[in-house]
Amino acid sequence: MALGSSTWRQLLGLLCLCLHWRAISAGYLEDNFPADSIEDASLTTLQLLAKYKYPGEVHTVTTEDQYVLQMHRMPRPRAKPVLLMHGLQDTSSSWIIMGPQSGLGYYLFDAGYDVWMGNVRGNRYSRSHVELNPDLDKIFWSFSWHEIGLYDLPALIDAVLAKTGFKKLSYIGHSQGATSFLVMASIRPEYNEKVHVMQAIAPVVFTAHMRTPLRPVLRTSLNILGENYEVLPHSDLLLRRCMTSEIRLQACLYNMGLLIGKITQETNRTMIPVILGQLPGGSSDRQFKHYLQLHKSKRFCQYDFGRDNRRIYGRSTPPDYALERVTAPVGLYYGGNDYLAAVKDVQRLVKRLPNVVVNYMHPNKEFNHVDILWGINSRHMVHPKFLEVMQLYEAGGPQNATEGGTPSPDVAVASAVDLTDEEQVATEKPPKEASWGSTPSKASQASLVSTGIYKCCAAGDGLEERSLSHSNDGKL
Repeated sequence: MALGSSTWRQLLGLLCLCLHWRAISAGYLEDNFPADSIEDASLTTLQLLAKYKYPGEVHTVTTEDQYVLQMHRMPRPRAKPVLLMHGLQDTSSSWIIMGPQSGLGYYLFDAGYDVWMGNVRGNRYSRSHVELNPDLDKIFWSFSWHEIGLYDLPALIDAVLAKTGFKKLSYIGHSQGATSFLVMASIRPEYNEKVHVMQAIAPVVFTAHMRTPLRPVLRTSLNILGENYEVLPHSDLLLRRCMTSEIRLQACLYNMGLLIGKITQETNRTMIPVILGQLPGGSSDRQFKHYLQLHKSKRFCQYDFGRDNRRIYGRSTPPDYALERVTAPVGLYYGGNDYLAAVKDVQRLVKRLPNVVVNYMHPNKEFNHVDILWGINSRHMVHPKFLEVMQLYEAGGPQNATEGGTPSPDVAVASAVDLTDEEQVATEKPPKEASWGSTPSKASQASLVSTGIYKCCAAGDGLEERSLSHSNDGKL
């Protein structure tokens, strides 16, 4: 049926309005942000490395339960390896999206390390399985960060050590990257011996004091959608929706702040398009649900399957992770404005872990969940401390740091934080801020070195592809 002239005019007007809106949206982004940031928003990890003239490789690893993972490597043959593991809804790009002047991955490579950046099952780079199709088989998504710690991290660690020939590596994990490490080290404690030191940025482990007001909305939304499904697969939706106007951008940042902690001046505004373009990275529903369960139970325990607990665990409630088995040296770095890794919850973790060697709350109490990783001042305030601690424990620990068996002058010694029992965690006081560069008396050093507790002071063409398989008999 032919359309009348008035109808055609209406359709033409609607088309013009849409085109005009797109032009306005594109204009806001291009008029207010650097071209490099806009370009970086759409580049892959390897494309980012190639753009900034850093070497890049992709390595594939198959886990014991047949998930196929990608690792991105900044190769430095014969150099000591470090494995970087991202947080929930993130990817390997997390360590380099701030650029060569601010990205921790670049910093460690320039410091002489062989840098490996992992990707966990279900994110955009590890959305693969030997048999299952993530688009068709719901069972593909039947995992939480428990399986990441049980299968992914051991496979990635073994692959790095097999390729490099080293017996140990250093490990840095952000958020879920710390959670999953503690799962691995408690369930498969033999992996403690393969790690010089694990440094945790904003570790989400105990969550009783999680402050995000979005928690009830998230729980309701996840439950409505059922079980075993993909949550927020990678797309440019955030970039397109948030970068249309200043009002829209501020609304997006406000809501982001409700999740991770208030957005402050520590956020590099010019890099916001990169963050919004790289996120979300993709995950399963169970990864979120497992964290929400921890908040409700006030425990650090395995996934709660409800009525199926007795069949799966032989008991009505899921078992706790045995944190006393985490014998690898652990460093903890966190901020006072973190809505996910609350100070009181990190303090509780300090008490439970047997070998905390760094307990560092950033002196800027407005640091949120991502500021230690992406913040404007992190390159000169925090990243060098990661390097210092890595070098210390790669050399054998503080007992080998100097002839006298004491740490270097740049590391201040501190005793373990004296915390209350778990039932009294609400009354705990926040830890004192680190004293950068202070040196304790010799008597204090002699007394406290034995505790092992320290507080930090003052891609492109020709990419090499490797395929490594992993097999391990470790079980629950």
